[in-house]
Amino acid sequence: MLYNEYLNDNNPRVQIDMGEYGVMDLELFPEVAPITVENFLSLVDRKFYDGIIFHRVIPGFMIQGGDPEGMGYGGSGKNIKGEFKQNGVNNELNHTRGVISMARSMMPNSASSQFFIMHKDAPHLDGGYAAFGVVVNGIEVVDKIANVRTAYPDKPVKNVTIKSIRRTR
Repeated sequence: MLYNEYLNDNNPRVQIDMGEYGVMDLELFPEVAPITVENFLSLVDRKFYDGIIFHRVIPGFMIQGGDPEGMGYGGSGKNIKGEFKQNGVNNELNHTRGVISMARSMMPNSASSQFFIMHKDAPHLDGGYAAFGVVVNGIEVVDKIANVRTAYPDKPVKNVTIKSIRRTR
């Protein structure tokens, strides 16, 4: 399903301040992925993401952050159930441009703190990753980040740092 069907005034929202890149506002969908949204918001409330980088940037695909180690291997120390179809959860949210989803290893219940935001549609991810919200303002920030210069393994040459993530509703 497309994200428009999940937008409503009761959903939580967060604002990601990316400093020189700008600000993104995201609406989260607890009806789609309640465990994922609760986990993400608990990390936001703890200011876990402040100062963490987007460590994996692939233009035409997605931007990924949330690893305190900055290499793609770290997390918050807590894993959550993967809320997606291949793991027995009826999550119909498609991985379209602007959708936020949880990163994980090959293990279905390995999501922790890493997340990615879709730069472009990626239907091959549908049903295999826990999509849980969407950028409602500031999609141009995703575009700016997606187009930074990267080196192996898709890591920006100059750190792209999350200044802060805060709840706005």
